[in-house]
Amino acid sequence: MTKSGWISTGTVAQNRKARHDYKIEETFETGLVLLGTEVKSLRLGRGNIQESYAAAEDGGLYLVNAYIPEYEGAKHFGHEPRRKRKLLLHKREIEKLSVEVGRKGMTLVPLSIYFNDRGLAKLKIGLAKGKTDIDRRQTIKERDWNRQKSRLLREKG
Repeated sequence: MTKSGWISTGTVAQNRKARHDYKIEETFETGLVLLGTEVKSLRLGRGNIQESYAAAEDGGLYLVNAYIPEYEGAKHFGHEPRRKRKLLLHKREIEKLSVEVGRKGMTLVPLSIYFNDRGLAKLKIGLAKGKTDIDRRQTIKERDWNRQKSRLLREKG
């Protein structure tokens, strides 16, 4: 963060629960079609993608239910906080993702919103498959075992 409070590069919003609920098979970096007040709000570090998802509609991909609060400096020219936002991808990638989502259990989950080194807002989405309770328990067991292994290795040598 700079002195003025703006975020020039770095992560603005992250969906931490996505990796817990889904097995991410592939990730994609997409651009976002945003209004000026949305960009200003994101630069202040405000935004939430916890309950959002990406959906294919009308030959394009859209980010649905992402919350970007209104920018306080723009009273009359604000934006709707939970509007659909278009995602920018190549046509082949859109077609590939639409086919993959058509498969059983596959979905597009937003992972993070960030500003790249050129100052453009980007969204990282993951092609994911939902985890069952058994898968979640197995993941927790593996994580605990890896922690114990690293403790034992640190103590012995």
